[in-house]
Amino acid sequence: MYRPPRPLWKRILRAALSVLLLVALLFVGYVAYLLIDYHRIPDAIALDVADKTDARVRTGEEYTLLSYNIGFAAYTPDFGFFMDGGAESRAASEASVRANMADILAYLPAENDDFLMLEEVDLSATRTYGVDERGLLIDGLSAYSSVYALNYDSSYLFYPFHRPHGKTKSGLLTFSKYHIASSERRSLPVEQSLMKFFDLDRAYTVTRLPAEDGRELVLYTVHLSAYTSDGTVATKQLEMLLSDMQAEYEKGNYAVAGGDFNKDLLGDSAAIFGISGEGQTWAQPIPPEAFDGVDIRLAAPFDPDHPVPSCRNADGPYTPSQFVLTVDGFLLSP
Repeated sequence: MYRPPRPLWKRILRAALSVLLLVALLFVGYVAYLLIDYHRIPDAIALDVADKTDARVRTGEEYTLLSYNIGFAAYTPDFGFFMDGGAESRAASEASVRANMADILAYLPAENDDFLMLEEVDLSATRTYGVDERGLLIDGLSAYSSVYALNYDSSYLFYPFHRPHGKTKSGLLTFSKYHIASSERRSLPVEQSLMKFFDLDRAYTVTRLPAEDGRELVLYTVHLSAYTSDGTVATKQLEMLLSDMQAEYEKGNYAVAGGDFNKDLLGDSAAIFGISGEGQTWAQPIPPEAFDGVDIRLAAPFDPDHPVPSCRNADGPYTPSQFVLTVDGFLLSP
């Protein structure tokens, strides 16, 4: 029996509906993947320490510490990060990552610090083309004892759509010229809304170095949240860290935290550096009351005669008019 062909408009409509159905199924499938695959790294994980020395820290000596968020070796002057309003979700290329790592590995030994606290060190990530930055740093600083902890192990982030950020394993790397007895990864409170897929997991490491006086120097390498919709998350993270440090101090130990706090550590960087921070709500000052009831104090790097920021808002390539501030610093017990 002869059947006349369907009208062209019906065929187009059917094809369009099929495409829409396929897109909807892919979207639902991807959301299901994110929800099923989402996990947090367990709390209180004992970390493997690569110890190179028996030398103990001593009281009465002066030591130097360096805190450095290496930005997964992607932040060249023309880099703008998509989470800050920029265009890039990955480093420019594998060659760019390796070139930046070479510069970092030239800089760190020249500083010759006793302790190094590094953040955003990728172990394996789409955004850095699988380059093992942890391995490069450990090999390049082989005279130091070291310990590494994953900060986050994320699902594949299919955004931005034109060049997805992908899957990321990135973490915190601590180096010491002195004997490390042990180290532990502590999980921080994190966002519970959909922002948890963007801000990812958060943690700090607790690294113990025996001192010659029988006490311990306890180093905390820290990277607090930046991309949260609930401001109380960052407050809870800081409260946990300060409480932990205070407990160590009350035991008689020396507690030092260094890292990227994603806070305006100078209180008003816009006034200090002369560039408006209007609309930049992601980095607020630490409220003074955060230190109520604890003996821990903030040490922010600041030279009033020659102030230098530690961070720029990466909403595009660097320009002199870009908002800058200091988010990197230290917390110290007496």
